[in-house]
Amino acid sequence: MIAVVGSVNRDQVLHVDHHPVPGETVIALGHETMPGGKGGNQAVAAARLGGDVVFIGRVGDDDAGTALVEEFRAEGVDTTNLTVDADGPTGLAVIILDAGGENSIVVSSGVNGKLSPDDVSRAEAVLMAATVTLLQLEIPIETSTAAAQASEGIVVLNAAPTTDLPVALLDAVDVLVVNSVELEALTGSTDPVAARQIGVAVTIVTLGADGARVIRADSDQTFPTPRVDVVDTTGAGDTFCGALAAGLDEGRTLEESVQRAVIAGALSVRAVGARSGMPTKAQVDAASRPGPT
Repeated sequence: MIAVVGSVNRDQVLHVDHHPVPGETVIALGHETMPGGKGGNQAVAAARLGGDVVFIGRVGDDDAGTALVEEFRAEGVDTTNLTVDADGPTGLAVIILDAGGENSIVVSSGVNGKLSPDDVSRAEAVLMAATVTLLQLEIPIETSTAAAQASEGIVVLNAAPTTDLPVALLDAVDVLVVNSVELEALTGSTDPVAARQIGVAVTIVTLGADGARVIRADSDQTFPTPRVDVVDTTGAGDTFCGALAAGLDEGRTLEESVQRAVIAGALSVRAVGARSGMPTKAQVDAASRPGPT
């Protein structure tokens, strides 16, 4: 079982020719409303890849929250530990997507910001039973820390969005996932080997079209990604994390899980929206090829 502790949002996607600079008004070519949130996206990615997923989080008692709960259930994600909070709105993300598939995102946390260590305590049995606990940082960091400390399985932390990571959290993490921007924020360098400064046994640095590198104290492996036509990069990192968790939960080695995760992430960018292009297990199986180079 995979326990995902994190955020769930309603996404508003605005399509533009180019991203606005400060003071510029850009007329959008269109807009769409979609499910999102880093935690929610990773949970759905893991479920589509065959994972038995339990989600621990909060939504508002509003139309967006109701729709997000229904979407989780349709994807096979267990919502028993998803609290409906009447004292605030469901989280919202505004995504500006340009013609080249690059995005800028602004997030209003809503009740994601109220997810607390008490919520973690109520889900303690789930966290103790989970093979993998998957965390991100769109919720209060003390909540992510409490979840990591309560978990008995493999703890995977996607350190996004960027923030300082307390020692108490890092000490409870088995696998850290960062992109180059997040790595630089944590170490002052974009060189993947700088991840050894962080102090986690395994750090995976995602490199977009260049795949991912797995950095350990005594090794450094590169995992390539297939080339695809990019439509929208939103959610590619979340797909990677969900696929990684699904592989580990299935009993695959870290290396096998990473190779499948880079393939899943690549397949996900072929459609608009964080979840629209997320592949199924059968699609990843079909696209898989031998591992690291």
